[in-house]
Amino acid sequence: MELKIPTMAQMTAEGNTPEILFWVGCAGSFDERAQNITRDICKILQHVGISYAVLGTEENCTGDPAKRAGNEFLFQMQAMGNIEVLNSYNVKKIVTGCPHCFNTIANEYPGLGGNYEVIHHTQLIQGLINDGKLKAEGGESFKGRRITFHDPCYLGRGNGVYEAPRAALEILDTELVEMKRCKSNGLCCGAGGAQMFKEPEPGKKDINAERMTDVLEAGAQIVASGCPFCMTMLSDGVKHINKEQEIKVLDIAEITVLANGL
Repeated sequence: MELKIPTMAQMTAEGNTPEILFWVGCAGSFDERAQNITRDICKILQHVGISYAVLGTEENCTGDPAKRAGNEFLFQMQAMGNIEVLNSYNVKKIVTGCPHCFNTIANEYPGLGGNYEVIHHTQLIQGLINDGKLKAEGGESFKGRRITFHDPCYLGRGNGVYEAPRAALEILDTELVEMKRCKSNGLCCGAGGAQMFKEPEPGKKDINAERMTDVLEAGAQIVASGCPFCMTMLSDGVKHINKEQEIKVLDIAEITVLANGL
């Protein structure tokens, strides 16, 4: 599928208003692994005919890492710059590929004058499945494979989104298994709260290595994720236990694209 991804500036210049702004996020822009997920979210939006745009070079970091690391001043500078851009385009609805962006724009931007309807890409996918626009047909079959979903903290415990990512997996002809630590009792991947950008404190075990014990116990062949930080930590965890051939880590968007043959 050839992707045509317009920017808000281009659409506005043509006198058009997109239905959705896709907030790409720092990881989705710069991390090579997360860029694949960004492209797959765009494939899904294009496939179902949703009019969307990105901010492109006008998008700045939401400020989540700065806020979690304790730099409230930097967070407010980044947030207010973004809100000014979003409001200048009269943005109403935003879809994000990252739970951290999702949480920050949905819960922390309103206090600074940024009020938008914000959905995570797993919620978008669930809605499209419910509307019959995505059917998991014509693509790769996941029949006979055991899939488990790792709940990102900022999506699950932070915002109570547990059903949407699982709904995207339930339409596959596969066995969906839960890890013993899941949903409201899920285990953090170890990268939230700006931990992604610092060295771990001394301890007996890295959290992502600990998480692999849950994956192995569940007997999962595919670990589904909905967060670029989790993707990095889980992928490193699989490497740590030398199971790269047996266990794949895929984002919900990637699984959806494979299943629909996009």
